[in-house]
Amino acid sequence: MTLPSKLDDLVLRVEAVLFAAGKPLSVKELTAALELEDHRPVQKAVRTLEETYAHRQSALEVRRVGDRYALQLEERYVPGVHAVTPVEMAPRSLKALTLVAYHQPILQSVLVRMIGEVAYEEVQHLRGMGLVRTEPKGSTLELTTTRRFAEYFGIPSGRTEEIRRFLENKLGVPPPASTPPAPESPDGAPTPGGPDATGPADGQNAEQTEVAPPAAPPPA
Repeated sequence: MTLPSKLDDLVLRVEAVLFAAGKPLSVKELTAALELEDHRPVQKAVRTLEETYAHRQSALEVRRVGDRYALQLEERYVPGVHAVTPVEMAPRSLKALTLVAYHQPILQSVLVRMIGEVAYEEVQHLRGMGLVRTEPKGSTLELTTTRRFAEYFGIPSGRTEEIRRFLENKLGVPPPASTPPAPESPDGAPTPGGPDATGPADGQNAEQTEVAPPAAPPPA
């Protein structure tokens, strides 16, 4: 692809929207943000911007995430900016997010048993921020973190093990002594043999065997 000597106004406007959004946007979302009717010029502008950054000496890149595009730091520069990256989140939201990140995939009903009814509100809040993904599982939801979560905290990888290592080493979240509360069946009932099952081998009840959640990191 031959890059233009001067980028046109639409390409620069797309760049501005991606920069201000701070999250991946689809061509449709970009078109709406730019108050345009036809998505085709926007799609062409995104491709031009993508190619421009690929050939430009810059710490930024235009990264395609599924059918969305994000203007973000190149992965190799992420660790160097973590110390100055602000994390503006209420302590209880950060606690809920930490538990989801550490124990994912985790059912919402299990998170409720860990932190109480406030979990319902926090899941919706974190989902709205694009940090948590929800999938229906019978009468409850299965929770996992999104790619946006890794970008938000400057974690180079979205793999669960990498996330756990980050939580332990960077945020001081201690690993749980054992497994979290037993997963439930799709209808929301505890699975046989889990901590909530009657008559555990050691004679303890569910409350005695349930593992306490890891401590939430201090608010930034």
